[in-house]
Amino acid sequence: MTKLKTGKYKESHSMSNLICQNYPALLVLSRFGMKLGFKDKSIAEVCADNNVDTKTFLAIVNLLLCDEINPDNANHDLFIPSLILYLHNSHGYFVNYRLPDIREKLKNALTQGLKDLNKAVLYYFDEYVSEVSKHMSYEEKTVFPYVRSLIENGKKIKYNIGIFIKQHNQIEAKLTEFKNIMIKYYETESTNEIDNVLFDIFNCENDLALHNAVEDKLFVPAIVELELKKSGKKS
Repeated sequence: MTKLKTGKYKESHSMSNLICQNYPALLVLSRFGMKLGFKDKSIAEVCADNNVDTKTFLAIVNLLLCDEINPDNANHDLFIPSLILYLHNSHGYFVNYRLPDIREKLKNALTQGLKDLNKAVLYYFDEYVSEVSKHMSYEEKTVFPYVRSLIENGKKIKYNIGIFIKQHNQIEAKLTEFKNIMIKYYETESTNEIDNVLFDIFNCENDLALHNAVEDKLFVPAIVELELKKSGKKS
């Protein structure tokens, strides 16, 4: 997400001002299932209307837009089910909408007459999408159920968040490589369509990096703290 304004947002701030000053925050709203039409209500009021935990919403907004985390309460104030909802909806956005949309645009933008090269380009992109899907499916089928079980009954299945940390690769890296190959080596007759695709890829690459930041800087520390609490140890 492109940062348009710095400064920490608070519960009392206007939600419409947040969006107008930082339009990428629209993605945060959609991933919490929050709809537009909130008039002049505050961030706290809009969150309450949509059954979204305000502190968790603000933690994500201030991390993504302002690159700010309050070390004194970053983990304590998070409502983990809301955080999981945000991450779950983010996965759906990437796998079911964003990446298929980019592929369709990419397919239509490829130069005719480069059959073998175009086939290789789409194959490389599809391999990347498969990697992203596998990564996010692992979180959906293994990590999130583990966390929910930990919250609900405190029973620890044979898993811990340390396993996730070791396996949490930067899924945007291969997309960066793909983008660089296209820029350096793919010759086109017309630039408008392919430039539009590359613009989308740049945005998606940045969005994936910020998605990882939410997991690394908010989700993982919160689960580490939860594990310590359930085990009776102090953080």
